[in-house]
Formats: sequence, C-alpha cells, structure tokens
Amino acid sequence: MMTEQTCIAVWAPRPERVDLITESEDGQRSTHPMRRDGQWWRSDVPATPGLRYGFQIDGDIIAPDPRTQALPDGPHGLGQVIDQDFPWTDEQWTGRAFPGTILYEAHVGTMSPEGTFDGLISKLDHLVSLGVNALELMPIQPFGGTRNWGYDGVSWHAVHEGYGGPDGLRRLVDAAHGKGLAVYLDVVYNHFGPDGNYTGLFGPYTSEGSATGWGEVVNISGPDSDEVRSYICDAVRQWLEVYHIDGLRLDAVHAYDDTGAYSIMEDIEAVAEEVGARTGVPRSIVAESDLNDPRLITSAEAGGYGLAAQWTDDIHHALHTLVSGEQHAYYEDFGSLEHLLLTLRSAYRFQRSYSAFRRRIHGRPVDIRRIPAHRFVTYTTTHDQTGNRARGDRPSMNLSPAQQVLKAAVILSSPFTPMLFMGEEFGAQTPFPFFCSHTDEELNRLTREGRYREFARSGWDESTVPDPSAEDTFRSAVLDWSWDSEQQSIHDAYRTLLHLRGKLQLARPWLTEFDVDGGDDHHRWVSFGYEDVRLIANLSDSPIEVPYGGHLAYTFTSPEVREENTTLDAWGFALLTEPRRAA
Repeated sequence: MMTEQTCIAVWAPRPERVDLITESEDGQRSTHPMRRDGQWWRSDVPATPGLRYGFQIDGDIIAPDPRTQALPDGPHGLGQVIDQDFPWTDEQWTGRAFPGTILYEAHVGTMSPEGTFDGLISKLDHLVSLGVNALELMPIQPFGGTRNWGYDGVSWHAVHEGYGGPDGLRRLVDAAHGKGLAVYLDVVYNHFGPDGNYTGLFGPYTSEGSATGWGEVVNISGPDSDEVRSYICDAVRQWLEVYHIDGLRLDAVHAYDDTGAYSIMEDIEAVAEEVGARTGVPRSIVAESDLNDPRLITSAEAGGYGLAAQWTDDIHHALHTLVSGEQHAYYEDFGSLEHLLLTLRSAYRFQRSYSAFRRRIHGRPVDIRRIPAHRFVTYTTTHDQTGNRARGDRPSMNLSPAQQVLKAAVILSSPFTPMLFMGEEFGAQTPFPFFCSHTDEELNRLTREGRYREFARSGWDESTVPDPSAEDTFRSAVLDWSWDSEQQSIHDAYRTLLHLRGKLQLARPWLTEFDVDGGDDHHRWVSFGYEDVRLIANLSDSPIEVPYGGHLAYTFTSPEVREENTTLDAWGFALLTEPRRAA
C-alpha cells in the first residue's frame, strides 16, 4: 500500500529493466529509470495522490502497477495513486459481529438502473426496511470492458472505474454504515481475469501450466510465492482499513494452490483479526468452499483456520431439488427428505460419504458441539446457482409464490446465517445469466464457446444459452424495481419472516427438534425447531395433515391449525409457537 511518504516501487523479479512512466495532467509522459533492489525495483518519485503512472518493462510494454489503487482508463491504462484521506462520517460505527448477520448479495452493475455505487446507495433504505443487516458486493476489482460478473478481475488493489471508482466505493460503505448495514466484499484470489492481467510480466504471480478452469492457478505455495502472499494480504488490509470494509468473502478457496503448513486463509484471518483489534470494529472472513471441510471454520485453538463462516451449498441443493424436482448435474446427489434433514442437522450432505456426481467419497463430518451453526451461510439461491443455469433463470421465474416463500421460510427459520440474492425478496422476473464484455473479441468467442460446452454437458440446449458478451444479456439482468401485487406479497412475506427470525430467536444454536415424513412425492413434510417454536412445511403439491398444532405465528397460505395437528396447503408452511404433537 502506498502513502504520501513512500516512493513508487514494484516487485518485478523477471525483467532486466524497469522504467517508471508518469503522466502529467496535460497528458505528457515522462520516463524515470528505476534501480534494482533484490527482486524489487525502486524510484525516487513520491506516490502523491492523483499521480498517473505505469511501468515500462524491458523497454517494451507499459503496464499498470499490480498494486495500483485506481485504473481510471481501465486495466489496459495507467494506474493512479488515490488520496488516503476521505470525509468519512462513520466514526460511530462499531461494526457487526458475525453471529446474527443477515447477508444480501448484490451485483453493483445490475442492482440499480444506474449500475453504480451511488445507484446502490439509493437502495439501502430498501435493505434496512426488509430486515437485512449486511450488504455483500460481488467483486468490484477492474475487468476488461464495461460489463462483467466481476470474477474476471485484475489489479486486486483497485476498484472498477465504471462503478464509481475508489471514492464511489467509500461513499457506499460510509452510507451503509450510517444506516446500520455492514459491508462485505467478494474477492477472488484463485485466478486472474484474462483481459488486462499484466502480472506475468513482473513476476511469478501464477503457477504456469496449472489451471483452475477459469485461469492459471495463483502462486500461493510455489517458488517466490512469499511476495504473492504478501500481495494478497496487503490487498486484504487495504479493503479493511482504507475502505472500512467489514468483511470479505473469499471466492472458491478449494481452487487455491495452498499446500503449505500455514494456509493463506490463516494469514488473511490474522490480518482481519489484527485490524479488528486495533480499530475496535470486528472484521469477518467468509469462505466459499466445495470441500465440505469444517477445518476452515474450526477455531485456531482446535487446529482450524478460524474463519467466521463458509458458504454451504448442500442445504441449498437439498431444498432446491425437493421444491423444483430438478436432478441434473450436481443435483443428482440430492432429492430426498432425508438429505434435507441431514443438512438441517449438520450443514453437510457429504461427511466422508460417497457422491455419485463426483464419483468418489467427499467431505468430512461436522462436530456440532464445537462449531456454531451461524458459521454456515445458507440461501435459497445465489449468483452461482442462478448463473450456472443455461438461461440464468431465477427460481422465482419457475416457482409459484407459495414455493418461493416456503423455501425462504425453511432458510430463515434455520439457525444458519441466511443470505438473500438481490431481487429474490420480491420474486424478481429478471434473469441473472453470466455476462462479460472483454476488449478482445477472441476472448469473447472463447468464453461464449466455453459456456456452450459447459451447458451441453449438463444436458441444456445450446440455443437456450445467451451470448455472454451481448449487451442485451447484461441488460436482461438489471433488476426491475416495479412490482405487481404478487411480487409485493412475496416481499411482505420475506419482511415478516426476517422480523420473526429475530423476535422468535430462530438464530439459536443447533436445532434440537426434528420430524419428517417422506410418504410419496405428493405427501412430504418436514418439521424442525425447538420446544417453544417450530416450522412445519409441506414439500409436496397436495394438501397434507401434519401431526403438529399450536399457536400460528405466521403463514403465507391458509392452513387449518388445530390443537394437535395442522392441515397445510400444497407447498404451505406454518410457523408455530407452543407447538404440540399429536399423541
């Protein structure tokens, strides 16, 4: 991280010569020879705010600094030093500890018509009224072109200019804190995007010859990886300090080349804990992992990495298959009430058990005595679970309002940390397909063909897959904030469920009361909760009688609640207090 007191330097063990290129306000460029200092190259030019600069490598290509904090002209242009000073007004913000968090995942470019940080600020009152308390931004690092999910980011210390740049992000965080909302940032440290990544000119940022499927593996454990790890940790520190970010979501940590005795995740967690202790504002690290490995969220004292939480797809998959009936691709491992019950009991479907989709044993058992339930993030959908579909169609485009709210009731009545994906709270009818706009048309072609192949393997017709690089694909994903009466009813249901989550203390430690009846596909129900409150849910398309009664706290349909049993409508549920089971 650069300040006014430092001079510009760059880690670059590969070049034989590095020159600093600076640009004046009138566009005139100057060349400043740099001196080698081990693997670093240093200059005597101070990193003053506003300075536009780059590096010329071996007298040839001019590339931006891998640590640049701004790229006003995009990833192929010069970088810029930002002003560390900002008129923050969040001095009273004391942060939010992770237990009790309710996340809301949003894509800056499609959350509002403006597609900017300022546009998202205009939606903060909606989030507060809804009942969420933390906004999670999909990646905002620079990418090639103007449209992207964000997972093709480069320059891990910078902010995409089209969203509003560094100051736009700080305005959003400041405004969110002023309304009591924490802000999380999704960061990608498993690969670099293909458009505008110049790190290979400077040093071994990636492990050549090894790929994740999205790009070359980042060099976390190989030769000269110490500086790459520092590069990552310095970026983490910058987001938490300079931008007052409350937490980070680490994308696809299972794709890390992380084989050392100390995981990079431990290093990241250490930075978060140090910043939190020094500032008095807690910082939380959440991982997305496909490993079903509780070590990530086990305390350091017990031999784990100590992360605050991890995303848990198994609960989503178990619920989605039961409501939608889909069983393709990775859903083939799910589909029974027993699978849902297992995930509600212990988060993981696979705990050193066989996965037909993977064709191998997968996962590790969870010790629920040691790991609080809030360390698992659950959801009815995410950007991935929508975008991993050929058309990018949301569940709300295929399910009835009753089915949508039923899924929400299961998630929001569980003790896990819930996350909403933007628009689900009002049954959005806009899809969220994958989109990009690489500046190289060959990259666009390769991306398009890659998506076609991927979906063909899952049985989808190529003709249903929208062109990721077409502007219309992006435009289709922009949320439509004009609701009809049906959407308003869905929104009201979400708001009520979130209110009751707090009032009835549904985010307690692990669930203690379970019951289930598989019957057949037309008579399936599940019941879970505690002695004083219980959710009963009909996961079938026919009315059924469930042997639980009590006082009705909330329902979306029209159940008949009696003293010891309840008749639920198709896809109906009832949240009961003082529940009683028929003898």
